[in-house]
Amino acid sequence: MDKKAAKILRGTFWGSGGWKTVSAPFSGDDFEYAKSRGVMFDPLTITHDEIVTRLHEIHQDNSIKRRVVSAFLHSLSTKKGYLRSALSSWALTSQLPLHTYEERRALHANTSSCGDCNFLHLQSDKTYTDVDLNVLNFERVKWGGVRHNNLLYCLMDLDLLLASKEAIYEVTDADIAILVSMLEAAQTCEPHESARGLEKRWKGLFPSSKQERDAILEIWGASGLLVPQDTPRKSRGGYSDFDFAAAWQGDDGYSADAAISLFGSYLPQTLS
Repeated sequence: MDKKAAKILRGTFWGSGGWKTVSAPFSGDDFEYAKSRGVMFDPLTITHDEIVTRLHEIHQDNSIKRRVVSAFLHSLSTKKGYLRSALSSWALTSQLPLHTYEERRALHANTSSCGDCNFLHLQSDKTYTDVDLNVLNFERVKWGGVRHNNLLYCLMDLDLLLASKEAIYEVTDADIAILVSMLEAAQTCEPHESARGLEKRWKGLFPSSKQERDAILEIWGASGLLVPQDTPRKSRGGYSDFDFAAAWQGDDGYSADAAISLFGSYLPQTLS
C-alpha cells in the first residue's frame, strides 16, 4: 500500500483527539492522490444484487483462498493489518449463494431482510446510494476492519486484496511461529476465560495494538477458528466488545478442522 496515500486516508478520519468529524464527498489534491493509488474512493452507488454477483465471480477464482490465507499470515510479523480481514470476508461470503435481495425474505431479520444474507449473519441492504467506502477502508487500514459482516465491506476488502500486485504474499518462519503461538494460547486458556482473556494472552506475541488484536478475534470468530462448543457457558454474560467472538470461552479452544482447512499447508505436523 502506498504510504503517502495511507497517511492521507488516516489523516482524513483520525487525529490526535481520535475521530474527526468529516463527511463525503471528498476533494482536493491529497484526495486525488490517494484515489489514484486505490486507497480512497468517490461515493459508490450499488445494489445488493450487484454485490452478490461480484462476490460470486470472486469465489470462482480457485486461488482466492490461498491468497487471503497468505495475506493474513504475512500480516502477522509485518503489522500490515489491512491484509487480515480478507480472511473473514472470504469465509463469510464463501457459502453465499447467487441470489437476489427479494428472493428469500428473512423470517426473523437480525442482520438483513434478505434471507440468504441473514442466515449467514451478513449485514446487507437492498441498495447503497452514494456510500462512503473511505471510512470502511480507514477502519481496515487502522485496525484490520470493524464492520466485518457488512456485505459491502466484504466486497471492498476482497476487491482491494485482488487488486494488489502480490498474488501470494510471502509467509516467513516468523509468521508461522506467531500463528502457532496464537493457536496454542487459544488452546490453553482457562475454561472460564472470554475472548478478552485471549486478547490479553496474545499481547506481546506479535506487534499489535489492543484494537488490532480485537479485530483478529472477530476475524477468527467469523472464519470458524473460534466457535462456541456444546458445553455450558461459564461467563456471566452481559456486554461484550465482540460479535463473532462474543460467546467464545477458554474451554472451546480453537477449531482444529478450521485451522487445518485454512492453514494446513503451513502448520507443523504436530498441529496439523
